[in-house]
Amino acid sequence: MDETAIYVYGIGRDLPAEAVAGVRGVAGAPVRALEAEGLTAVVSPVSLAEFGEDALRRNLEHLDWLEATARAHHAVVDAVAERGVIVPLGLATVYRNEDRARAALRERREEFARALARITGRTEWGVKIYADLAETAPRERKPAPADARPGTAYLRRRSAQRHDEEETRREILTLAGDVDDELCAIAATRRLHRPQDPQLSGERGWMILNAAYLVDDERAEDFRTAVARLAGTRPELRLQLTGPWAPYSFAAEEEAWTER
Repeated sequence: MDETAIYVYGIGRDLPAEAVAGVRGVAGAPVRALEAEGLTAVVSPVSLAEFGEDALRRNLEHLDWLEATARAHHAVVDAVAERGVIVPLGLATVYRNEDRARAALRERREEFARALARITGRTEWGVKIYADLAETAPRERKPAPADARPGTAYLRRRSAQRHDEEETRREILTLAGDVDDELCAIAATRRLHRPQDPQLSGERGWMILNAAYLVDDERAEDFRTAVARLAGTRPELRLQLTGPWAPYSFAAEEEAWTER
């Protein structure tokens, strides 16, 4: 049989038994709870032939493998999050055995406790804001003087066009900032992510904002309503709301693999 390691999906506390009952993880392996220091690691066995240090480094370069692993990882976190509070860990957080996984819980107990306190009773919502500058109405410009040379007139038109584009961008950014301010007033906290390239997002236009908001569960409806209202009153912007999600953006980061 292949030598195995322990894959950790996330950290919880006082998780009910049904939170992991029947849940399958990476490679279809059964998920279970591993207890230590009053914390619960949600884990499953994985093969070192696939998740050992060298093998993992190679596999992370294969998109099909990476996508399948990420889907399994997120499915476990989402399933557990429906029944309890879990701090999601990074993709491919692997320990060589249960003793090392328990040691990590002991060493990082305070860090995980703070993260659990931060996310308890809250969920993550994502908001992306797009603007299509090509569809923005052009500004009315003064005609070039009648005696202007063709080359001079062209340069003046190009200069005016660049000025209009810069002015439009500033106005759009100000509007997006106002939207973000209103949403931040509802959310407990917010994290900004790097805007996605249109080729990756599949959306037309310029992504101005890519943000994650941690929202108290009792304010979730207020948050959704605010996004809908802001979308209706900001025709220059296109708002996209996703969620609720397990709070990936607000959990402690983990490296894919370190020697443990």
